[in-house]
Amino acid sequence: MQRLVYWLVYPVLWLISKLPFRLFYLVSDLVFFLTYHIIGYRRKTVTQNLKLVFPEKPSEEINQIRKHFYSHMCDMFLEMIKSISISNEELKKRYTFTNLPEIEKHMATGRGILLMCGHYASYEWVNALQLYGYDYRGFGVYKRIKNPHFDQMAKDIRGRFDGELIPTVEATRTITRYQKQKVKGVYAMIADQSPKIERARYWTQFMGHTVPVFLGSEKLAKDLDMPVVYLHVEKPKRGHYRATFVTITAKPQEEPQFKITSTYLNELEKQIRKAPQFYLWTHKRWKHKNTPIPNKAVVFDRS
Repeated sequence: MQRLVYWLVYPVLWLISKLPFRLFYLVSDLVFFLTYHIIGYRRKTVTQNLKLVFPEKPSEEINQIRKHFYSHMCDMFLEMIKSISISNEELKKRYTFTNLPEIEKHMATGRGILLMCGHYASYEWVNALQLYGYDYRGFGVYKRIKNPHFDQMAKDIRGRFDGELIPTVEATRTITRYQKQKVKGVYAMIADQSPKIERARYWTQFMGHTVPVFLGSEKLAKDLDMPVVYLHVEKPKRGHYRATFVTITAKPQEEPQFKITSTYLNELEKQIRKAPQFYLWTHKRWKHKNTPIPNKAVVFDRS
């Protein structure tokens, strides 16, 4: 059945990916209309999240942010499909980098680089970094897709740009092995997910509420002595993204505990507050905000 679904759906996705951008974004507008106005996909969750973190904003502004978010989310989903066939030249034009020397100085050390990303704007086209002739490979840590055929499609798309996807459950083991093999790699990790409550060992403030956080990126960087860089992405106009590399630390083993994670969350929160429509409000990031903090948990201050 999974193979049948893939055979039926993939030709449609391929055709959409081949559309010129003017028509391509008309398809996105149609998806937005269906998702927002007809289906109402997770509208209650999005509204609750926005009201929770922006209690000072009036309902009209909340609704406006919500609507713009859904439009962006549909664009981002369709842009993932566009990756099936987008040309190298088009990708470089639409996903630009403002300060390549910042990442180059870390590459000059020969160490692996940990690129901390958020569910903000778009990280999908960061593959464009591979097109600048660096001898570093791009790796993305991701959650496996249940349908193995679509999972392989995601890997094939990344492989077009000499990149590789690493399943979340294998991330620590795989990155450690590559580092021991002295593989030159930039490892992109999305670090703002909400841990399962039974794994919630560390808690801190995020967007005004105390929530559990992952410290996996920080621990990995310290264990393997990898420079840590935040991927600051802006969306100046539809279909175009501008990425800036913000160094969190070049010497992770010298940083005090929680400093890397705190700096990352500070950078992400600044972006969300400035342009909230580009954050992924559909995921339940604050679902544990009212959960009693376990006795053995550590609550750390980000100030």
